[in-house]
Amino acid sequence: MNTTLPKVLGLCALLLGTIASAQASDAQPQIRVTGEGRATLAPDMALLQLMVTREGATAREALDANSAAMEEVLRAMRKAGIGERDLQTAEFGIQPRYRHHRPTAAGQQEPPEIVGYTVSNSLMVRVRKLGEVGKILDESVSLGVNQGGNIQFLNDDPSAALEQARTAAVKDALQRAATLTAAAGVRSGRILEISEQSYQPRPQPMARAEMRMSADASAVPIAGGENAYTVTVNLVLALEQ
Repeated sequence: MNTTLPKVLGLCALLLGTIASAQASDAQPQIRVTGEGRATLAPDMALLQLMVTREGATAREALDANSAAMEEVLRAMRKAGIGERDLQTAEFGIQPRYRHHRPTAAGQQEPPEIVGYTVSNSLMVRVRKLGEVGKILDESVSLGVNQGGNIQFLNDDPSAALEQARTAAVKDALQRAATLTAAAGVRSGRILEISEQSYQPRPQPMARAEMRMSADASAVPIAGGENAYTVTVNLVLALEQ
């Protein structure tokens, strides 16, 4: 039996372990820091969700009533200057309505009975003139919109705000690194890794219950406020002792 091969393999394993240990001991110390930057920007458009819900004894009856009401809403949106690219159906559903029977004296339970149908159609509307938002909401209710979803104030191009937040986040991370290394009596060196996460505004809830408003009501008051864009930056820097 050849005993040379096991000895050679053992020597190679020992050599590789020695090299790995040397590399680990020579690894440069690092520091990991996180910085955050924030920038605000006034919105320049709004995204509305308008829902029409209608009921009928049959699915066809409910669908016809819903389609007629939604067609009126779409016609009004186009008349108000909303472009086709800014009108999009978001949700559509047909649901049966049931009547549930009470258990009999013998404890038997009859199956539920279908007594009608509900059809809902949700429309997403992008309004590029914020001054028109209240008027559009008021008119949509007058035309048959009876449920609201969300209203979101957006920016068509938030790149400038994101760039500002990104720059502030990097400066914050470097300042944190400088403070930590100074306290530890070491100096930070070159950047080894850098990554980021950005956070943009999310939809704010509007009235989710049934919307009731008289036809002669004034335009709905709307406040756009500001959108806040936040960027988080993670840095890995080498340490120089």
